[in-house]
Amino acid sequence: MTTAVRSAPRATAGHDVDGGSPAADVLVVFGITGDLAKVMTFHSLYRLERRGLLNCPIIGVAVSNWSAEELGEHARGAIENCGEQIDGDVFEHFAARLSYVAGDFGDSATYQSVTRAIGDARRPVFYLEIPQFLFGPVIKGLAEAGLTKSARVVVEKPLGHDLQSARELADEIHQYIDESQLYRIDHFLGKMGLGEILYLRLANPIFEPIWNRHHVASVEITLGESFGVEDRGHFYDPVGALRDVVVNHLMQVVGAVASEPIAAGDAKTLKDALASLYRTMAAADPAHHVRGQYEGYRAIDGVAPQSNTETYAALKLEVDNWRWSGDPFFIRTGKCLPATQTELRLVFRGRPPGLVFSLKRRPEPPPADRQARSYDGHPAAARGSAQRRRRARANQPRHGIRTRGRRRPDAYEVLLHAAMVGDSKRFTRQDGVEECWRVMQPLSDDQSPVHQYAKGSWCPEAADKLTAGHGGWRGPWVVES
Repeated sequence: MTTAVRSAPRATAGHDVDGGSPAADVLVVFGITGDLAKVMTFHSLYRLERRGLLNCPIIGVAVSNWSAEELGEHARGAIENCGEQIDGDVFEHFAARLSYVAGDFGDSATYQSVTRAIGDARRPVFYLEIPQFLFGPVIKGLAEAGLTKSARVVVEKPLGHDLQSARELADEIHQYIDESQLYRIDHFLGKMGLGEILYLRLANPIFEPIWNRHHVASVEITLGESFGVEDRGHFYDPVGALRDVVVNHLMQVVGAVASEPIAAGDAKTLKDALASLYRTMAAADPAHHVRGQYEGYRAIDGVAPQSNTETYAALKLEVDNWRWSGDPFFIRTGKCLPATQTELRLVFRGRPPGLVFSLKRRPEPPPADRQARSYDGHPAAARGSAQRRRRARANQPRHGIRTRGRRRPDAYEVLLHAAMVGDSKRFTRQDGVEECWRVMQPLSDDQSPVHQYAKGSWCPEAADKLTAGHGGWRGPWVVES
């Protein structure tokens, strides 16, 4: 075991936006030599440094016997591989924060070395970029070393593979830290979109009165990806689309759309509202679940030759409360679809009458009004003919965070900063996690055969039947014809 430490600036204390835990004075990353750190973490931390939002030392912990200098060189290469043009001064400040502890996660001596590396810091954030079976042992080691009393612990999904394993994982972790100290990363919650849904609903008096079953006939949520699994076959094949994005990412969208208006902006109020919403949802019905697999998936390295894993999932959910009872929520997600786009679409009840000034002798009434929100920050609203929609898209102003030439923060940039300043609104709570698994458990257990679909198509034919009585799938906006 070795410890390589550089001197680095200490952060000044500051309180989070929830009025709770103070800002971190050290960030400790377990698994810093791994793939996630290489493709996400270093780049996000560097961008925080460039924005002046990184104010504490960073200690990496892993098995590899590296020096602090080797860690810095690895960080530079990782940032450059993300396409970032490095500013020398910014990177110098960033590299000065880095130090390194080498050791086995099962060895108590490793945690004593971490203690020495932390020094007089009193508000650590421990980020576990490691497999979930190591969460319990690592948190136990930190607790036994006396490092968790005022700490926050950030863990990566997956958070179990079903309801029972999610509960067992939480029970193991809660032996050592309180729920309020645990920050579960769902990178989707770091993207633009979810906060915008709540703001769109609650800050606009014209929307909230019609955001219910009396005016909305159905809700559609699409998460499409134009790329496939490629070199991630070993990871993806035991997981599939439902566990990968539906039970976590897309259920968060459902929560933002369907929850009752929140009375305050603090994390507890928000999470209470989401958990209450999930409790009103019946367990999903496998009869309204379509599983698909794109052609060629089974030839990918790491995928079983006869794999029945879905790369596409479509389903119907029901929310049995006063606001939404009777309205279907249709969800679909898949790999190798025509576009990479995540979109929320509300389809309103009724159709406008035929326009009296139409040149047609028997004008067709326009389709039902819709409101769509894409998660790249670009709003859209659909009404009328295909030609009119194409003109609207061409003239649609791009409202988003990319203003004045600035690139918007990536998801991990947002989440790591939130964890360090103690803003827990972007992280899930155990009761919400369990309720989402309860709703999805019947579909997770569903091992019906997958339907093959061609790359570049929107869905297997069977998925069209799911929405047949509700006007079919609409959009997403970026490719709608």
